[in-house]
Amino acid sequence: MKLLAIDTTGQTASVALAEDTKILAEYTINYNMTHSQTTMPMIEAICKNIELDLSTLDYIACSCGPGSFTGLRIGAATAKGMALGLAIPVVAVPTLDALAYNIFSTDAMICPIMDARRQQVYTAFYQWHKQKLCRLTPYEALSIEDVIEKAKTFEKVIFLGDGVLVHKKLLSQQETFCFAPIHCALQRGACVASLALEMIAEGKTVKGSELEIIYIRKPQAEREREQRIHKEEGKC
Repeated sequence: MKLLAIDTTGQTASVALAEDTKILAEYTINYNMTHSQTTMPMIEAICKNIELDLSTLDYIACSCGPGSFTGLRIGAATAKGMALGLAIPVVAVPTLDALAYNIFSTDAMICPIMDARRQQVYTAFYQWHKQKLCRLTPYEALSIEDVIEKAKTFEKVIFLGDGVLVHKKLLSQQETFCFAPIHCALQRGACVASLALEMIAEGKTVKGSELEIIYIRKPQAEREREQRIHKEEGKC
């Protein structure tokens, strides 16, 4: 079984190829380029370097949010297009689940935080139980202060994600908080692929046309439009 995994939900773009229980290739870029410029070239590079014929793929896995609205749409469009063109199913992997999966088998609480702008982060809390990563809270957009207050109730918390870089000074004030090292601090296609394999075993796949994105907040353009309408109605 071959599976191609894509993650374009944050500042990194990452693609990985899994075959049965092996990760055959992974390509990640964290640089000042748009994901629309990097995603397909990374897929093409993997195909070339391991002589992969895309027609032999069985599944496409896509990190489905929350995250950057533009990034989410690029990843979803790529996954949908390939899945429909190849007539294969898609595995929609929640972004925060895959990000938390960077940290394996620890007794500490795991808290991925993704910068959501406006002093908020996308987040959830996770813990390993009997070799399985369990999500303990809903996917939320919270202020960093609210995240800290929740995290302070746990004995030890490992933070990771691009939100750490934005809020590390504030987080560092707590002795029970620590941070993932840089090699496992951001999104990775291999983590998306690993979780997708578990989801396939549980029958959690969809058609390309049925792939849905997890939006916690409305896009900024839509929020601004609603604010304008509200102001205009208030003048009437």
